[in-house]
Amino acid sequence: MSDTSVRLGKTEVGAVGGRGDGTEVVLDVRDLRVSYVTPRGPIRAVNGVSFALRRGEAFGLVGESGSGKSTIALSLMQLIKPPGRIEGGQALLDGTDILALSEEEMQRVRLAEIALITQGAMNSLNPVMRIREQIIDAWKDHGEPVNGREAEERIHHLLRWVGLQPEVARMYPHELSGGMKQRAVIAIAISLRPKVIIADEPTSALDVVVQRQIMQTLRRIQRDLGAAVILIGHDMGLMAQFVDRLGVMYAGKLVEVSPIREMFRDPIHPYSQLLIASLPSLAKKGQFLGIPGLPPSLLDPPLGCPFHPRCPYAMERCRVEVPALELKRPNRLVACHLYEREEGQA
Repeated sequence: MSDTSVRLGKTEVGAVGGRGDGTEVVLDVRDLRVSYVTPRGPIRAVNGVSFALRRGEAFGLVGESGSGKSTIALSLMQLIKPPGRIEGGQALLDGTDILALSEEEMQRVRLAEIALITQGAMNSLNPVMRIREQIIDAWKDHGEPVNGREAEERIHHLLRWVGLQPEVARMYPHELSGGMKQRAVIAIAISLRPKVIIADEPTSALDVVVQRQIMQTLRRIQRDLGAAVILIGHDMGLMAQFVDRLGVMYAGKLVEVSPIREMFRDPIHPYSQLLIASLPSLAKKGQFLGIPGLPPSLLDPPLGCPFHPRCPYAMERCRVEVPALELKRPNRLVACHLYEREEGQA
């Protein structure tokens, strides 16, 4: 077994997830590995990530820039381009490995089964096409009606669903505000009612009031569709308000996966502890706390646990051995030797 597998006591599994309520798994990601080839060697941007997503669940992925969050999103959509490449792993969407599909097959899966809301709406929308044409363009590969009254009614209903007036269909992206553009991107992503929605920092570059409105819209749409959502970002406050479960990424690996309330009440991994300690609080006054040091270079990562150079609790074992992601408490996974030592002493 690789060091990236998840171990549950004596049972080894490819991915662990869920709310513990028996809800069916819709997406099962197993040992995903993605690298970018450079003249100096491969950058292992995602290094053995496993998680499961249940129907109707909101799962967050959080971490510093360069931790691999957006690479996971692009991999699940099969949008990794050279010099990037998916080196291994599976992503089972209702039992079908979407990483093994041909480009033609994947075109039929995108939007219809799994959709991506990218960060930066202006980078997602075509500046020289009206919103109507961009929605229709998204339908063409799926045999959807793109002309006539039925198509127009569907477009108007879709826009109202995300909080836009039907007149927006005739407008160009530059005629819309930042929040309206983001709603248009969401409209395209949900236009074929996917089972899984990946939202990659959907509120970046928006003011806080609009951020809240966009997240409320996304939450309502998720409930209407019964879809599962993967929310990617670095804003822990936003995660706390939206997700059911949170995965903390560091240097291309998951270091902790936990229900969101337990994560904030009692973070287990030292990196999670430092992330949450750095958040501003009305209850405590004083200096903001930062995380010492910098994330490691993925060209030349440290031996052992990738976090050990910044960890206040690092032991000698941390410098030579990569910790496995293991179940330490009910529904809580952590990759840290500190808790193995405690268990051994108990």
